[in-house]
Amino acid sequence: MDLKKSENQTSLIFCVNGEKFELSKVDPSTTLLEFLRTQTQFKSVKLGCGEGGCGACVVLISKYDPLLDRVEDFTASSCLTLLCSIHGCSVTTSEGIGNSKKGFHSIHERFAGFHASQCGFCTPGMSVSLFGALVNADKSNFPDPPPGVSKITVSKAEKSIAGNLCRCTGYRPIADACKSFAADVDMEDLGLNSFWKKGESKESKLNKLPRYDRDHKNIEFPMFLKEVKHDLFIASEKHSWNKPTSLEELQSLLELNHANETKIKVVVKNTGMGYYKDKQGYDKYIDISGISELSKIKTDQSGIEIGAAVSISKAIEALQKESKSDFISDFVMILEKIADHMSKVATGFIRNTASVGGNLVMAQKNKFPSDIVTILLAVDSMVHIMTGAKFEWLALEEFLQRPPLSFESVLLSIKIPSTELYKSESSETRSSRFLFETYRASPRPLGNALSYLNAAFLVQVSPCKDTDGTMIDTCRLSFGGFRNKHAIRAKHVEQFLSGKLLSVSNLYEAINLLTDTAAITPQDETSTHGYLSSLAVGFIFQFFNSMIESPARISNGYLNGYTHLPLAEASNIKDQKQIKHNKFSTLLSSGKQVLEAGTEYNPIGEPITKSGAALQASGEAVYVDDIPSPTNCLHGAYIYSEKPLAKITSIKLGHELELDAVRDILTSKDIPDGGENLGAKSSFGTEPLFAEEIARCVGERLAFVVADTQKLADMAANSSVVDYSLENLEPPILSVEAAVERSSFFEVPPFLRPKNQIGDVSKGMAEADHKIVSAEIKLGSQYYFYMETHTALAVPDEDNCITVYLSSQSPEFAHSTIARCLGIPENNVRVITRRVGGGFGGKGMKAIAGAVSCALAAQKLQRAVRMYLNRKTDMIMAGGRHPMKITYSVGFKNNGKITALDLEILVNAGIYPDVSAIMPRKIAGALKKYDWGALSLDIKLCRTNHPSRSALRGPGDTQGSFIAEGIIENVAATLSMEVDSVRSINLHTYTSLKKFYDDSCGEPLEYTMPLIWNKLAVSANYEPRVDKVKEFNRLNIWKKKGISRIPVLFELSLRPTPGKVSILSDGSVVVEVGGIEMGQGLWTKVKQMAAFALGTIQCNGTESLLDKVRVVQSDTLSMIQGGLTAGSTTSEASCAAVRLSCNTLVERLQPIKKQLQEKKSSIKWEDLILQAYMQAVNLSDSSYFVPGSNSVKYINYGAAVSEVEIDLLTGETRFLQTDIIYDCGQSLNPAVDLGQVMHTYVL
Repeated sequence: MDLKKSENQTSLIFCVNGEKFELSKVDPSTTLLEFLRTQTQFKSVKLGCGEGGCGACVVLISKYDPLLDRVEDFTASSCLTLLCSIHGCSVTTSEGIGNSKKGFHSIHERFAGFHASQCGFCTPGMSVSLFGALVNADKSNFPDPPPGVSKITVSKAEKSIAGNLCRCTGYRPIADACKSFAADVDMEDLGLNSFWKKGESKESKLNKLPRYDRDHKNIEFPMFLKEVKHDLFIASEKHSWNKPTSLEELQSLLELNHANETKIKVVVKNTGMGYYKDKQGYDKYIDISGISELSKIKTDQSGIEIGAAVSISKAIEALQKESKSDFISDFVMILEKIADHMSKVATGFIRNTASVGGNLVMAQKNKFPSDIVTILLAVDSMVHIMTGAKFEWLALEEFLQRPPLSFESVLLSIKIPSTELYKSESSETRSSRFLFETYRASPRPLGNALSYLNAAFLVQVSPCKDTDGTMIDTCRLSFGGFRNKHAIRAKHVEQFLSGKLLSVSNLYEAINLLTDTAAITPQDETSTHGYLSSLAVGFIFQFFNSMIESPARISNGYLNGYTHLPLAEASNIKDQKQIKHNKFSTLLSSGKQVLEAGTEYNPIGEPITKSGAALQASGEAVYVDDIPSPTNCLHGAYIYSEKPLAKITSIKLGHELELDAVRDILTSKDIPDGGENLGAKSSFGTEPLFAEEIARCVGERLAFVVADTQKLADMAANSSVVDYSLENLEPPILSVEAAVERSSFFEVPPFLRPKNQIGDVSKGMAEADHKIVSAEIKLGSQYYFYMETHTALAVPDEDNCITVYLSSQSPEFAHSTIARCLGIPENNVRVITRRVGGGFGGKGMKAIAGAVSCALAAQKLQRAVRMYLNRKTDMIMAGGRHPMKITYSVGFKNNGKITALDLEILVNAGIYPDVSAIMPRKIAGALKKYDWGALSLDIKLCRTNHPSRSALRGPGDTQGSFIAEGIIENVAATLSMEVDSVRSINLHTYTSLKKFYDDSCGEPLEYTMPLIWNKLAVSANYEPRVDKVKEFNRLNIWKKKGISRIPVLFELSLRPTPGKVSILSDGSVVVEVGGIEMGQGLWTKVKQMAAFALGTIQCNGTESLLDKVRVVQSDTLSMIQGGLTAGSTTSEASCAAVRLSCNTLVERLQPIKKQLQEKKSSIKWEDLILQAYMQAVNLSDSSYFVPGSNSVKYINYGAAVSEVEIDLLTGETRFLQTDIIYDCGQSLNPAVDLGQVMHTYVL
């Protein structure tokens, strides 16, 4: 590599939370996230997806602009931001906003007080996203609001976290915390919080919120950074980073690299790596963001030219600004629409750094499904290209059709021409107008998701001389979002429409043209093609039909018999700045919560703030990957099978990664003597750690690569070459049907088998007036998407011992599995779990293998080994929810009463048992929520060559409830009855409940479903809303509403659970439980129980015991028999165990209290404990709660009404309102339980 002289090199200078960093040697591929997490104490930035799509890694970057003499503050995704690109910048993380040592920021306190943090893994990123929005809002010229609030609006406050994912809270409390900062907030709309009680005045509520300071003195930009030169050159023997400041310098670099065949990467902010991962290393990085020509936005009468390095956010600002300028109104409208569509691309923190040019280049070179290309194509945009010393302007369409841009070529700018430049000659003599609209169909309306299909239409129209109608002079119809080709124009439709009258008949012909060709959507035999084709038609129809004004509106089909309809008057078109399309507007989330909680067991039942919530928000809460790496720590990554069934003949690394930094590759051959190839075990079966000769599913672990860094380990694993052989192997079993054909099933233990027959099904079928025979339902899988992927850290210790820090719902199972794999006694193993960054069942059995892999490598290499599974690998290995095929026959009366149901359910359990044996009982438990008259069940667990499925939030219950509702819907449709009537008539009486739930039905007064059902109808105003929905559907053709009331029964089982309570000499209390804190508030409830139970001693100071209680991490040597945290009952079981221990301690303290009372009437808690210490009273007690036969099982009841609206043309759906009533008995903590209800609803 031809490097500049060392004296020309510069140092990388930046600040993090006010701390200066100056680096002379940097690997240019290092991301800001990687640096922060490995080289600093700031661990609040989390790695969630590694693609810029979740927001867990968001930071605030402050950059000085010398031309404008101002500091720009913007949020960015640190997992994509290259470290070298922040030269001269100041970075603020959530710890920098505030922390426990210097004081939490009001953002952290409000997130905690509004119960907006559960597992907490996403909360630091949320905090920074909101902080960035507040900082920029308070810079605006809006009038100063009252003290304590920001200039930000409610709408912008809520949208500030639109790109941040949360899997725990259901978002409502997060939105409330954000909106509480807005000057225009309605305090009555803010939900449950710990700041005020119901009924207080607005002024009182505002005063009780943690104080917000608009000065933001905690992030003042370091003055010395203003003097840092923007050019940067860092070089080593292998890599270099260049930041040219002129086009001439860039040309020289490109020419030199072409001559030397250097591997180069041209970057602005590197956000493209979120979609296209680097599969190779680069010799040289060229940062073109410092070239002024590429960062300018120019405007003149010919249009607006945007530099290629301009961020999408700045482009949006410029377009919005220009739309308020002196341009003609049509062009103003176009710019507004382009800006609006761009604001739905990616997320705010990606748009802040991603360049417009980078987006176009990705589309041109890699066929990236870009929205921006599609909308720019419709407005006849041009691009400016530099190739060597050659400069040329190209139409965007030609640019896309050319071969992929070479490394010698650079996109310089994009120009959106003024509408004056492309008016047709025929329209110049008439009064013509331009109409423009953009469309996108995507999983999420506010962005953060690639579109299924996007489109943009520009049409020039003018009054028709001969009729009362409107002529289409010209039109440009572009479609994009395809995964395998560039955005294109529908030229055959354009040609047909140009020069024609705007009429329904012509619209109909245009739609036929669109559907008769393969040009617009890919032709394949999948349902995707059909959906994309219908979307394209829907977009075209929505656009043109909105211009056709007539009382005889199109209905029930494309034309409904009309061949020509009167059109909008030309004068109307002239007078309109734009024709408003009937699109969905984004609604602010709102709602209210009503709690019925007692206070007799204070602090139990109080909605206190979740334990550690503020620490989670500031980023100081420690997760497994936040633990500092021990000296010489190594990192691991998996090589996994890409075949569902194949022999493994060899495993090799790519030649470029056969480095000294790769320390070892472990396979089943590395299991020590006396150990077992064991990756997971439960009472239902085992799973190997590594495939030995045959890989039996995609994602099965083949080897564990150990390297010096996580990045190198991942790169080595990705570079691996695995040779497979299919010789002498049967075809893999990839469906439940194939499993049945080959009798491939798992056995279900007798104690877990549900009753396969309730009542006489034959008799019930004979009594039926109607029957549905052999109907089918198919259910797919679902990924967990916990924010924190699987992670573990294993540290070898003396005497062949090992300590493993693990993110797991089942440390006990991991403990015993590690011991068996390594062939050592269990007392040589210690597994520690403090908290889990989201689990939902996926960190039960699935977390064990990571712990075992790290432990195996650590024992062999005698060095600490850790692993943080990358998201792609995690998704492939996770397995997720169980897919199913259901075949049923049902008999029912004329009134909808069901008399019999016969079900066959085939469950795809994957290749290994995991916990699939629980599925039949769980499916049956939810399915039986209706009185089926008689029920016959045949549930088979099919063993297939898929990754083993595991528990996922309501495993079996979710599917069982869906199956029940599917059957009810089918019965109602067959009878042409209201489905709510069929549900109501089939709800259980207590007698039928006892028949179906004989061991968990409880007493008659405990059956509250009829009460909930009727109460919900009143509180949700159900019947009047049903009438309104019917009226809406009668009046609207292309939008429809639906409303539904659904009951839920959830059968719970308590499990034995340990607990330990110790009182220290100063009166503080430490509690240990087997249950794991993973966001569900287990620690919080345990603290409340300990404070209540110890408070029964009734001393002075016991009323403040809650602040003296600390729950500590799970340690499998300190707290054995911890079991599995799952099934929604571990919190209450842990509380029961803690209460037992507290009761014992109170009994021990009573004699001491009695002695002290003889001397003085008032006894302080601290004095009591000190006296107990002096008298050698044992102030530590361990307990083991075992539920009694009368309480081991019970049923929870709930019901919900949901109203939705769907656009029939696009399939876009909005949830308008949901009302939920949930009977959880007496809640241990209503705030925590409310959060769990909302999370479950959203998940």
